[in-house]
Amino acid sequence: MKALQIVPGVLVLAGVLCSCSSYQNLSAPPKVDASGLVREGKADTVDTTSVADLPWKSWFADPKLQALVAQALDSGTNVKIALSRVEASEASLGSARAAQFPSVTAEAGAAHTRTGSTLGTVSQSGTLGFSASWELDLWGRLSSASKAKYAALLESREYVNLVRTQVVASVAGGYYQLLALDKEIQVTQETIELLEKNAQTMASLKQAGSVTEAAVEQTNATLYATQLSLFSLRQQVREQENALCILLGRKPGPVERASLDQEEMPAGFHTGVPVRALARRPDVRQAELAVEVAYATTDVARASLYPTFAITSSSTFLGLAGGLDGFFSPENLMASLAASITQPVFNRAALKANVKSAEAAQKEAVLNFSQTILAAGQEVSNIAFQYGQSQEKQELRQKQIASLQKASEATELLLAAGEVNYLEVLTARQNLLTAKLDQISDQLERLSCGVKLYQALGGGVR
Repeated sequence: MKALQIVPGVLVLAGVLCSCSSYQNLSAPPKVDASGLVREGKADTVDTTSVADLPWKSWFADPKLQALVAQALDSGTNVKIALSRVEASEASLGSARAAQFPSVTAEAGAAHTRTGSTLGTVSQSGTLGFSASWELDLWGRLSSASKAKYAALLESREYVNLVRTQVVASVAGGYYQLLALDKEIQVTQETIELLEKNAQTMASLKQAGSVTEAAVEQTNATLYATQLSLFSLRQQVREQENALCILLGRKPGPVERASLDQEEMPAGFHTGVPVRALARRPDVRQAELAVEVAYATTDVARASLYPTFAITSSSTFLGLAGGLDGFFSPENLMASLAASITQPVFNRAALKANVKSAEAAQKEAVLNFSQTILAAGQEVSNIAFQYGQSQEKQELRQKQIASLQKASEATELLLAAGEVNYLEVLTARQNLLTAKLDQISDQLERLSCGVKLYQALGGGVR
């Protein structure tokens, strides 16, 4: 079975060919143009190492995050459910492969018979033997069924990989969200401390006759509003911790974590993405294997139109009256060997309909594969661009905060000198708080983009 390949410029769907002396080779699979699939992507790269080749422990260096991801992969129910699907596919493949080999059955029987008008005549008989049957796979129907089941098994394993990437990304994304909330609480508390000092300053200025009662109350109202925002942030922290615990497969509780300022993406990462890297995505591999399943299923349907050849044999000892004496003697042995051919006649229309249905499913699988590739390119393009944008915003955001910090300090001095009113002080302080919260959002966006890009390129399997 040939694997589907993604090559620079062209996505080639390599067909599943019928084994042995198959009745007919499948038609040449289509080609899908992949040029420009990833904007600013590279058709090839000298450095063959992809983001997806990095183990998740190398991508996420935080030891506390690593412990959470490991626990989610080991104890979380999502991966266990996916592994159960693999077990079912393995059993199905074993059943399909067993159909290619002869089946052997054993049989034994005994009879006690009375005949005559008064049932006085008694006769006894017994049988013991074996029989075997074997369908000759001349048209490749059984081998194609095995190919379909094998591809389905590989598809289920790719589903496990897909779930693993989702679990890794979900845990990391939730962890970074939790760190961002912690940072927002920290910044808000620092702002509250400054506002409390401002409120005391306003009260002193009112006693000195520099400001009015309205200025004092407005400052207090701003302080209370900022204090109230802590309740919402703490609620979000609690909900995020509980959501992470669900992913970890444990009861709701606190989550041990680091701080947002300690988190960084791997150094030397570039946003340019080689097209070949998309082939490592589990969802692309799933769609690829679904095409192989569809081609093999079509092969099975077409082979069902042709005659079935079978060989049967049996060996049986027939014991008559006289008990076990001489039961296994040669004269009691009966053996047979037969060959048969079965050609569909009246149900041929139904079999042809099955072929058309399989061919339609085959076309659908190819189109789904093409659509999956396009969606993968779009996702990677968007995330890679967003990641680059988030990096560029950091320097500007830092300059903005530095300017607002100076403006806030300057307005407080001017207020003490009576050069500005209290509204300018409150506005400057509020603008500084907003900018600091926006900086936290920028940090979270950058980390989240790193998580999404790692997942989009198939990272997290190893």
